[in-house]
Amino acid sequence: MSTLDIRKVTAHIGAHVFGVDISQPLDDKTVAALREALNVHKALVFDDVRLDDAGQQAFARRFGDLTTAHPTVAAVDGAPNVLPVDSEQGSANQWHTDVTFVLNPPQASTLRSITLPPYGGETLIANSAAAYRQLPQPLRTLADTLWAEHTNDHDYAVPVEEVDEVRAAQRARFTSIKFRTAHPVVRVHPLTGERGLFIGGFAQRLVGLSVGESRRILDLLQSYVVRPENILRHRWSPNQLVLFDNRITQHYAVANYDKLPRRLHRVTVAGDVPAGVEGKESHSIEGDAAHYTPVAA
Repeated sequence: MSTLDIRKVTAHIGAHVFGVDISQPLDDKTVAALREALNVHKALVFDDVRLDDAGQQAFARRFGDLTTAHPTVAAVDGAPNVLPVDSEQGSANQWHTDVTFVLNPPQASTLRSITLPPYGGETLIANSAAAYRQLPQPLRTLADTLWAEHTNDHDYAVPVEEVDEVRAAQRARFTSIKFRTAHPVVRVHPLTGERGLFIGGFAQRLVGLSVGESRRILDLLQSYVVRPENILRHRWSPNQLVLFDNRITQHYAVANYDKLPRRLHRVTVAGDVPAGVEGKESHSIEGDAAHYTPVAA
């Protein structure tokens, strides 16, 4: 096994990983150690990685089966599991967890730097388990009982006033298959047993409540997720890869780089069906994502 050196970045989330070359095949003990580090720190940063798309996919595959790039958005040419996260397509500057509008969202996401602006362009990653622990007991009790409907049928990345013909076409592709899924607001992590707030930008309505009522409660819960103490603010460097646990984090791409070129490549690992505190699993309301992702055991 490689001699791993794992250094915390903040008290609640994030660690740098040294002592392993992820461009090379990894043995089972190293993968197990990285998995444990991910369970603890939620997001892992690897510097000076020498990966192409094939190498990024090979690394991500050590954590499980891969999804395709996205349920509705096109992949990188010749790499059906790689999603280009490109500034030309707009910036995802709203807090979200990847693809929660499907029944089994990815368990983990990898992002690799390709083209970086000379300033700005950070990715914020928040620990939703820390947020849950910080809730006052009455709010925890309420959140434990709530379910939210997640959907891709809204534009989480582009303000309405900025929608032109190009943005409208991008939105049409994003919503070309409509998905709606009911997930528990509090998800139990299948490996650690931690409870985390499973909400974010795709969570548009609480089951049994009006849109207005839902928004007020979701905003209140979300305010704990985005406390500065719960956030890793990652400033990208060339040849970096970030691995984060999509089941218990949210993230946000900061659009502070004057629309200069910025491109990352994303590869995601197939996830399980979320379950709430009583063991009840999520259920699909609309849309079949079988073409996008297998269900992880």
